[in-house]
Amino acid sequence: MKKSKRSWFSGIRIGQIALLLAVLGLLEFAVRQGIVGRLYLSEPTEVLKHIGILFGSGQVYEHIWITLTEFLTGFLLSSVLGIGTGMALVLIRGAEEFFRPFLSALMAIPKVTIIPLLVLWIGMGVTHKVVVVFLFCYFTIAFNTITGIKQTADNHLKVARVLEASRAQTIWKVILPSAAPTIFAGLRVAAATGLVGALFGEMIASQAGLGNMLVQATSLYDTVKAFSIIVIVTVISVFIIWLIDLLEKKVVLRWKSTL
Repeated sequence: MKKSKRSWFSGIRIGQIALLLAVLGLLEFAVRQGIVGRLYLSEPTEVLKHIGILFGSGQVYEHIWITLTEFLTGFLLSSVLGIGTGMALVLIRGAEEFFRPFLSALMAIPKVTIIPLLVLWIGMGVTHKVVVVFLFCYFTIAFNTITGIKQTADNHLKVARVLEASRAQTIWKVILPSAAPTIFAGLRVAAATGLVGALFGEMIASQAGLGNMLVQATSLYDTVKAFSIIVIVTVISVFIIWLIDLLEKKVVLRWKSTL
């Protein structure tokens, strides 16, 4: 059974790699044959070469560091406050019913439209981008926390009451483990959108960062550089989501299995 699972998993991986190579090969062929102009698309091989140039020259490291600093600060703040808000609204009687309409209304505001206003309120510094990331992440995390806690099975809560568990023990040993998968799903979505938020902030009001590099590349119609930055951002996003998955598997699932 284990062998069949491994062979199936290997087959999936081989299929994924084959599909990726086929798509990249098709794009390479389309650009080289002139089917698609180089103004609109760049050959994957040229993008790969330019990524090597960016890292080889060292000019991209500072921009990556700035974007990651802005993102991580905003993401961590939104995670702590989002999970805390979600728990408070569900666990405090009547809090969700009272505050949910206001939270929903704030979430519905298009975040992109208020980025220029934030420049007027707090300037163009790092704080501006941190606030943008926070707004992109906070509501997703808060609402996923609310959903996850409300999905806690009644039978589990009844067992906790029968065992005379304290409120803190019930939260720590029953509610949070039950809500964890939903909370982490929200963290994954928020991580991807938060990185996009950091780029938006840099594109509108910044003199550094990957978003600023992307604006400069597109304004000069430097398609190769623009796609190189997009690939770098995509890889960073995938890596961040992988870290969140790893945290869930190594910490939360082990935590749940030992309770």
